[in-house]
Amino acid sequence: MDWRGVKFDWNRARAFLVTAEEGSLSAASRALTIAQPTLGRQIKALEDELGVVLFERSGRGLEITPSGKELLEHARNMGDAANKLSLVSSSKSESLEGNIAITATEMMAVFILPPLIQKLRKLEPGISIELISSNQASDLIRREADIAIRNFRPTQQDLIAKKIKNLNYHLYATPEYLTSIGNPKTAKALSQAEFIGFNRASHLIEILNDKGFTISDRNFSVKSESSSSNWALVKQGLGLGGMQEDIGDADPFVERALPNFSLPQTELWLVAHRELKVNKRIRMVFDFLASELSNN
Repeated sequence: MDWRGVKFDWNRARAFLVTAEEGSLSAASRALTIAQPTLGRQIKALEDELGVVLFERSGRGLEITPSGKELLEHARNMGDAANKLSLVSSSKSESLEGNIAITATEMMAVFILPPLIQKLRKLEPGISIELISSNQASDLIRREADIAIRNFRPTQQDLIAKKIKNLNYHLYATPEYLTSIGNPKTAKALSQAEFIGFNRASHLIEILNDKGFTISDRNFSVKSESSSSNWALVKQGLGLGGMQEDIGDADPFVERALPNFSLPQTELWLVAHRELKVNKRIRMVFDFLASELSNN
């Protein structure tokens, strides 16, 4: 290979790739944690080196050009190769000191993980934790996180997963709210109640109606796309909401709306990239979380 022909800087190619995938300079600068002017200069330098225009400005922000689209797949291949190199080098680390990025659902990150992280930090103070709270699944293969706690079994071959347990769910409300609607004892009697849910509540409506309720979107007068916001609304006495059992039963401000009624279970999985499982630090945190979450 004639290495003299490779003249551009990988950092500039990465700037182009992340900007194309994020859709704007501002989003890409946040993803790369570099200043937006610096990012813009890197892309401009890459355009000058390659002799092409990669982006054009439009009313909606940046639009990738046809030349940029042709180069994007090659940039993605370079990004995957760089990620692979990072994974392999990380897997050889024998040190317990360093950073671990853990991604989990919003409710898990707010209510379950903080005491576990406190215990972990006391056990291994050299390990620093980045907690990513998101209901969207992070891409472990592309190193968006080191360890994921998920409510579904992953299907990607490069991931190693351990099922921790099944999670039970119930409907909860404040005692005051249940009293205000006559303390109903059946699903049918609860059909006139207010429910708290996500903006797209059709799935929950279908589940509840299959279990004897008669509700519609009209029962959801307050909605939010945030799990923690929905739970706060339930605790404020605005209606009923679903919550996993270990969180709902531990909260002194709410009670089960129907003690013997359960929503469908989900599974709790702990996931890591297979190459990271031989990293001593990742292995330690993975095993710690598996043990703690099993007993939680």
